[in-house]
Amino acid sequence: MSIFFRAMYRLGVTPWDSGATPPELKELIEGRQARTPGKALDLGCGTGTNVLYMAQHGWQVTGIDFVPRAIAAARRKAEAANISPQLLLGDVTRLDDLGVGDGFSLVFDLGCLHSIPEGRRDAYAAGVTKAAAQGADFLVWGFYTKPNFFINARVTRDELERRFGGSWDLVRVWGGEQPERFPGRWYHLRRR
Repeated sequence: MSIFFRAMYRLGVTPWDSGATPPELKELIEGRQARTPGKALDLGCGTGTNVLYMAQHGWQVTGIDFVPRAIAAARRKAEAANISPQLLLGDVTRLDDLGVGDGFSLVFDLGCLHSIPEGRRDAYAAGVTKAAAQGADFLVWGFYTKPNFFINARVTRDELERRFGGSWDLVRVWGGEQPERFPGRWYHLRRR
């Protein structure tokens, strides 16, 4: 999978990188029940669109991606915006190795988990759980069914409940109203 993403960034074909912060994240940051800024972790941060958004709203943000071109672009964007989030090149299934620490009150994943091979997902869940503070919000987006023959990426409610159920509560699931267009859903979990 890493070869695929590296190649796509090299070719400049990144349909997952819209450059726009999703309204679901904006609702957590600025909405009626906005969270108090704290530490945020963006897993699979790409070129840093959401890292910058959170940092500009007072959050101390760490963004992680395994594609060097994506992290380089995120660093350029941060420098241009005169902000200094922590941007790490690395594997989101090895958060301890990256030294991200703990105490994160917000964890954000816009299409990262659903791309992680099955055999590494428990490590991802353990790392996220260890990094998150009690009461932390975890906002995840992913395909709930394979979008086509070529893309083998998906995450389901059942899987999230199985992998995170002992330490997290599933607060809300929404999206996917037009599965023929884009079979993705949002999942909001809260750390016990």
